[in-house]
Amino acid sequence: MAIITLTTDFGEKDHFVGAVKGAIYTEIIDAKVVDISHNISPFHLHEAAYIIQNAYRSFPEGSIHVIGVDSELNPENRHIGVFMDGHYFICADNGIISMLTSEIRPEKIVEINIHDRITSNFPVLDVFVKVASHIARGGTLEVIGKTITEIKELTGIRPVISNKESQISGNIIYIDNYGNVISNITKKMFEEVGRGRKFEILARTAKFDKIHAHYSEAINFDLPPERREEDGKKLAIWNSSNYLELAIYKSSSKTIGGASSLFGLDYRDAVMVCFID
Repeated sequence: MAIITLTTDFGEKDHFVGAVKGAIYTEIIDAKVVDISHNISPFHLHEAAYIIQNAYRSFPEGSIHVIGVDSELNPENRHIGVFMDGHYFICADNGIISMLTSEIRPEKIVEINIHDRITSNFPVLDVFVKVASHIARGGTLEVIGKTITEIKELTGIRPVISNKESQISGNIIYIDNYGNVISNITKKMFEEVGRGRKFEILARTAKFDKIHAHYSEAINFDLPPERREEDGKKLAIWNSSNYLELAIYKSSSKTIGGASSLFGLDYRDAVMVCFID
């Protein structure tokens, strides 16, 4: 039986998550349901895209990923099913999938067309669950939708490279639980454009000229603990998803604060990498 994952902005207070899980178990009593996150900021498409992009690869091929963010059906927000990289994605065509398809080409996309058989004002519960259960039983996408070739692009998620490749202009796309800020600049892009040149990273008042592979690389463990610069140590790293992240070593909103608050950075703020010839 395929795994069905759930990623939503429903939060944990209301009945929505429980109702969706109940509907899945009503369809398939022995279903395997996994919560990726229900704490996406409301209607935050970039945040949802970042989380699902970096979570789905850990699941076995054939897994079915239900994304319940901005999922209301309307003339500009159709429902789609996508098969890509060995996984199924069920969501609204609001641009979320375009972040995943920037590097991986979908093998199949359908516009879901079972709405005439379902009365619904809660599409994740009534439509997405039906589609996910159909696929989990071995059904095909063609049965629940018509094949399409184009999906909506999520704008503002790709960095801009200057004409002379002297600069990459990116943006903050995610702020994690520790207050670390993640940009949309990837290690692959940085290496292709930078070609080993020296650089400076600028994000408001924060400046960096080195990118670490691990948080602890910023700490000199040859020094005794009382002489180390640890709390509040700022650093740039390639995170586990190979995105450029600006962080504070062992940050905490209750003590020293996080990179977001200390650097004054928020969603969509600019991050610049300037290469020095």
